Amino acid sequence: MEKRLALIRIAGKVGLKKKIKDTFNFLRLYNKYTCTVVPSTKNYLGMIIKLNNYITWGEINRETFKLLLEKRGKITKKEKFSEEYIKKKINLTINEFADNFMNFKKEIKDVPGLKNFFKLCPPRGGFERNSTK
Repeated sequence: MEKRLALIRIAGKVGLKKKIKDTFNFLRLYNKYTCTVVPSTKNYLGMIIKLNNYITWGEINRETFKLLLEKRGKITKKEKFSEEYIKKKINLTINEFADNFMNFKKEIKDVPGLKNFFKLCPPRGGFERNSTK
């Protein structure tokens, strides 16, 4: 059974070869800290291998995808994705859509206006400096 993979771009744009840039554009990973969800087909796995030094990736589960939709889903620059929006457009709840998406019954493009990539925040510090005098 096929699975869904989450890809996150961790490298910037400076100094990349044209083939790498084209692959990023095909996957909709336009900027640093952008995430997209793709099926684990042979074609996508080939692109992942090509971008291995520039992305991080892994299998995504339904709960994580649901959180990604709720927290980072965008319709326009200022309008966020919401339960009311998806109910109005395709008559499903976010939970139902996440189930259908993970079972390959629906795709992100089936929700009109929903961007098919997610902008994430850069990692935060997480470390403390020791000040020794």
